[in-house]
Amino acid sequence: MRKICERMTTMAGRGAAFVGTASAVLLASPAARAAEAHGIDGASLTGWWAVPFVGILLSIAVFPLVAPHFWHHHYGKVAAFWGLAFVAPFALGHGVGPTGGEVLHTALLEYIPFVILLWALFTISGGILVTGNLHGSPKLNTSILAIGTVLASLIGTTGASMVLIRPLLRANDERIHNVHVVVFFIFLVSNIGGSMTPLGDPPLFLGYLKGVGFFWTTVHMVEETLFAAGILLALFFLVDRHLYHKDEAFKARRVDPTPDTPGIAIEGWRNMLLLVVVVGGVLLSGSWKPGIVFPVGGIELELQNVARDVILLVAGFVSLAVTPKRIREANEFGWGPILEVAKLFAGIFVTIIPVIAMLKAAEHGAFAPLVALVNHADGTPNNAMYFWLTGILSSFLDNAPTYLVFFNLAGGDPQHLMNDIPWTLLAISCGAVFMGANSYIGNAPNFMVKAIAEEGGVRMPSFFGYMIWSFGILIPLFALVTFVFFHW
Repeated sequence: MRKICERMTTMAGRGAAFVGTASAVLLASPAARAAEAHGIDGASLTGWWAVPFVGILLSIAVFPLVAPHFWHHHYGKVAAFWGLAFVAPFALGHGVGPTGGEVLHTALLEYIPFVILLWALFTISGGILVTGNLHGSPKLNTSILAIGTVLASLIGTTGASMVLIRPLLRANDERIHNVHVVVFFIFLVSNIGGSMTPLGDPPLFLGYLKGVGFFWTTVHMVEETLFAAGILLALFFLVDRHLYHKDEAFKARRVDPTPDTPGIAIEGWRNMLLLVVVVGGVLLSGSWKPGIVFPVGGIELELQNVARDVILLVAGFVSLAVTPKRIREANEFGWGPILEVAKLFAGIFVTIIPVIAMLKAAEHGAFAPLVALVNHADGTPNNAMYFWLTGILSSFLDNAPTYLVFFNLAGGDPQHLMNDIPWTLLAISCGAVFMGANSYIGNAPNFMVKAIAEEGGVRMPSFFGYMIWSFGILIPLFALVTFVFFHW
């Protein structure tokens, strides 16, 4: 099967390498540099430094349930509190200069590019309107999820999510049971769908930058991706058909808020072109290496990355200028989701600094007992544990540097990994991409899709509520993936 796929992939030609996603390149490249070229000594830190990160995760999980009014008005302050809970003690113990350097490094090379990308995609996709009243039948919903799953490997999980979530929400806005549609959308379009190319999800592009062949990912992950996505699509269709029939019984009580219009059409084609500009700008930063840097506070900003961010900002502002107001109004476009993501992830990016450092320390760090689990007693790699540990940590941490940690634990030589222990590299890749769906913060678009859905009137589950869905559906699926494809 793999040989057949390899031949088919080779025939596809190198032109596929130029079809990419802004999210994967942008989020992976800074993470690669951050994880390797900079950082505190994780071996000198104790597990207590993970408390602020755990604190912000628990705040995201608990406050919307027990104090929703407080959370709605003060979530930014809560994120800032946990950020300071790391920065202030660390500055006292390690000095203001080193601490400021760590925060500045994270801000310039990771957080700011992260927010610029999401803002550009959010702004531009908000100017694309699918007109006509799609009715969210099981066949239509399953088709949209299938299309999005494929599209995620071409324009990235973030790009595909931002383009498709609003049409899917409008198609199901008259349905009483529609939460499951968004949950499965996150599973498939925002995560697993990005597995087929290095441009689909940040960890895979990170592997590509490290030397993993571009088509290695496509050939070696195709079976696992089709297996997982196929099961999820089939399960979604069965669940959606059951709930659709229940909704039909209440149809007379629920009025479709989207008026019927003849035919289906797409408005905002200029924004489609701007998406191409965004992809082109980010691909430029991944392929153009002029060797020019701008030092800012001891941090070297590379010219290609500065150019990328400028292109993204210009594309976003052009979208705001050229998109008719009625299109954004029809999309119910607002800045709430992007503001929420920007504030919460500012806290996450800061509090994750010591956690990533301790993981990088491997057997010398506070998480050494976890790291020891990835090898058998005879020293051979335990592929199942590579899959699960990479995945579990990717569920709550930045999956790009997490991928890099286990990539290096497995030897760090791409030729050795691809040719001698390909199942280990496959386990690391699948764990990082697949299990980003386990929580709202496991992958960049998850939380934004949640925020957009809530703004559109969908009563999305809480942080823990979503994990009931993911653990109930995805954990058994991943156990099956382990049984079929990986060996203990």
